Amino acid sequence: MSTKYVYTFGDGLAEGHQSMKNLLGGKGANLAQMNLIGLPVPPGFTISTEACNQYFQEGKNTVLETLKKQVYESVQEVEKITGKSFGDAGNPLLLSVRSGARVSMPGMMDTVLNLGMNRKVCLGLAEKTGNEQLAWDSYRRFLQMYGSVVMGLKPLFKEDPDPFEEIIEKIKERRNVVLDNELPIDALQEMVEEFEKLIRNRTGKEIPNDAYEQLWGSILAVFDSWMNQRAFQYRKLNDIPHDWGTAVNVQAMVFGNSGKNSATGVAFTRDPATGEKVFVGEYLVNAQGEDVVAGVRTPQQITKLGSERWATLANISEDDRKANFPSLEEIMPAQFKELDHARLKLENHYRDMQDLEFTIEDGKLWILQTRDGKRTGEAMVKIGMDLFKEGVISKEEAITRMEANKLNEFLHPVFKSGATLENAEIAKGLPASPGAASGQIVFHASDAEEWNDDGKKVILVRIETSPEDIKGMDSAQGILTNRGGITSHAAVVARGMGKCCVSGAGTIMIDYTRKIMTAGEKVFKEGDWISLNGTTGQVFDGKHETVLPEISGDFKELLNLSDGIARIKVKANADNPKDARVALNFGATGIGLCRTEHMFFEGDRIKLVREMILAHNVEEREIALNKLLPIQRKDFESILSVMHDKPVTIRLLDPPLHEFLPEDEVGMMQMAKDLHVKYDDVVEMVRTLHETNPMLGHRGCRLANTFPEISIMQTRAILEAAIELRKKGINARPEIMVPLTSMSGELKEQLSIIKETAQKVCEEKNDCIDYKVGTMIEIPRAVIIADIIAPLVDFFSFGTNDLTQMTYGFSRDDIGKFLPVYLKKGIIANDPFQTIDQYGVGRLVKIGNAHGKKANTKLEVGVCGEHGGDPESIKFFNSAGLDYVSCSPYRIPIARLVAAQAKIEQKDITVPLTVEEDILV
Repeated sequence: MSTKYVYTFGDGLAEGHQSMKNLLGGKGANLAQMNLIGLPVPPGFTISTEACNQYFQEGKNTVLETLKKQVYESVQEVEKITGKSFGDAGNPLLLSVRSGARVSMPGMMDTVLNLGMNRKVCLGLAEKTGNEQLAWDSYRRFLQMYGSVVMGLKPLFKEDPDPFEEIIEKIKERRNVVLDNELPIDALQEMVEEFEKLIRNRTGKEIPNDAYEQLWGSILAVFDSWMNQRAFQYRKLNDIPHDWGTAVNVQAMVFGNSGKNSATGVAFTRDPATGEKVFVGEYLVNAQGEDVVAGVRTPQQITKLGSERWATLANISEDDRKANFPSLEEIMPAQFKELDHARLKLENHYRDMQDLEFTIEDGKLWILQTRDGKRTGEAMVKIGMDLFKEGVISKEEAITRMEANKLNEFLHPVFKSGATLENAEIAKGLPASPGAASGQIVFHASDAEEWNDDGKKVILVRIETSPEDIKGMDSAQGILTNRGGITSHAAVVARGMGKCCVSGAGTIMIDYTRKIMTAGEKVFKEGDWISLNGTTGQVFDGKHETVLPEISGDFKELLNLSDGIARIKVKANADNPKDARVALNFGATGIGLCRTEHMFFEGDRIKLVREMILAHNVEEREIALNKLLPIQRKDFESILSVMHDKPVTIRLLDPPLHEFLPEDEVGMMQMAKDLHVKYDDVVEMVRTLHETNPMLGHRGCRLANTFPEISIMQTRAILEAAIELRKKGINARPEIMVPLTSMSGELKEQLSIIKETAQKVCEEKNDCIDYKVGTMIEIPRAVIIADIIAPLVDFFSFGTNDLTQMTYGFSRDDIGKFLPVYLKKGIIANDPFQTIDQYGVGRLVKIGNAHGKKANTKLEVGVCGEHGGDPESIKFFNSAGLDYVSCSPYRIPIARLVAAQAKIEQKDITVPLTVEEDILV
């Protein structure tokens, strides 16, 4: 029995349902489900993702042989439901062929509409419907799509205009019309002739007349588009596996371009930019669906409220709005009422904001698609919290529905208070994706990539974006388009990326050839600075500073809900009062890593450090350190004061001394001058301290045990700062961390120094302060002897950056030479410095935690590497039983959310125990 690859739907029946998303793709599963809940959906069938994967594994002929009988029977079922015949000129059935991956990939893969068209069918459709305009318009659309998608007719050069669009624009110019739907029938016929000639001349082939031959070509083209460059790049940016494959959805065509009583549109059950509980969307009269998202015409708003808001933003009078830009609610009230009913039904069923596509054909409403709508970080949080407050979903569902990395968008920059924007506005468009952005103008996606690689901030300015622009969009600070609405490609993709976007700024003029943008009377060249406000749709002249907003409202409530559920705590890596304040504002429960060496590089301090390094004996070294003591004490006092009663883990000096010395001749000469020593002495010291492999050299506790006076000074500074703060009513909670332990003996030596220094400080100050002592676990040997060193300390902090380096034998500084190749070849799944290697480094973390806590039941264990802010890593650390993670301040909100998600999911992430399993990973 052959494998079933095709699943039909239509007339209220369906072979699939919404839980079959992996097999039918998101679109196919939802088409089936909409049939089952009674919504008007054009009949059709879905070819499964398994067929796509077989196509890439076994080839075209194998797939066609398997599919042909099932597809033919499914077409017959559609013919039966519609009463039309595929390929029959007398009563033609036309089909649409669309992709449909498990998750939405807007614009990344290919679509062919009006399939089954040829000259005879075009004439037959005209006669059958009595609508020549519809027939010829549908035919020219089919030729353009099939020629481009299936026959591969693209611009000869990357930045050339689309050859079909060139023909359209020339004919419109000759006919003196602005919009496609204003073209008379004979102009459409001329367009068909030109399209056919273009295809013949450029490909040497004709488009097949046979409807089934067209269908097979289109199905395979959709399969092929799964591996096109833009789809591949989109999956890479959004962590979508390449082996999922795409389904193919084939449906009976319904025509939004059949006259003034027809329309097509895209709608959201709630606002995808803000999350507001309002019905929003755009439509076009007498158009097909691609017109709305492609920006060929400025779309109109679905609701009267939305239309009025749009008119206000666009500075259009109410009379002008009513005459030229009426809402669907106003011109087709009955159909709008049906659409609104469908909107409520869909959201109630899926219990989430939906993005739906619809067509009205001669007054009849059809729903073409629904999916969970892409939304900004702000909208994601508001929608989730509103649904929770409305009792639709639980607080656990609200938390697990959040995409952790989209919280970065919620912290979108805004223009700094006091920015002089009042007289700087040069244009206004639609607020397509919120936030503020400032950058230099570039007009091509490839330039955006290059400029970004050079460290420049850019705004990508386009007439309209296309899927090919995705890498450039990702490289830009923001996107500005002349055409398109809030459902255009630019808007949808920008929201998905969390990029600021202003779309449909119709008053700006863009000339790609001359690389200029004209706004009013002012001309802007490539490289000129402009700024965007994606929340209001405003475009400003010049460079304007942006800042991050504070956590408040729904976002604050979400994080508070998360804190109430999470088991694992979130601390911050912070080395100064400014970062400590940011961390505190973002909800850190303490500081998990304060790197003292960062303090030594500020101002003139480096001179004192160098004086200490040049010391010939202990006495000279202590003199230099005594000069550093009050400075260090003040540093610690500032940070401990900001954190007040929250714990602050201060790591003693970690790097080798050569890092504090200049490397070039000019720097060494300046050092000699500053310290009043001979240049030759400086050169000799630089030579003496040079290390072949500094990471494994004279650093951490090795350095401190060689020069114990360094640890003495730092311990004294920490404890004296805490005692001083207690006099001011501040309950400082210092924790002293010894770096780079690999042997119990070297740790004991440091603990002895710390304890003796603390005793002296207590005696001198006639006061004592409670403090904890711990060590960093960053060497594999420390993991192996965790049960030996755990009883000596109060806490472990896994330094997963160095632990990864030492476990793999990778140098972070040199990994770029081979890691991209390893990732591309699949030798390694992820960058191990970004996401914890669960099967090697992760296993060490689990072993160290378990053995350490068994030997010391009061031991607190955390992570202070950058893995502490990575969502997947946090989930692993939660499963491994760690007590906290520590990350950079701006990653704290994400870490707080993920800590709750990890507790809710509460699954043990086990690591393989066999060599065979490890190789598979």
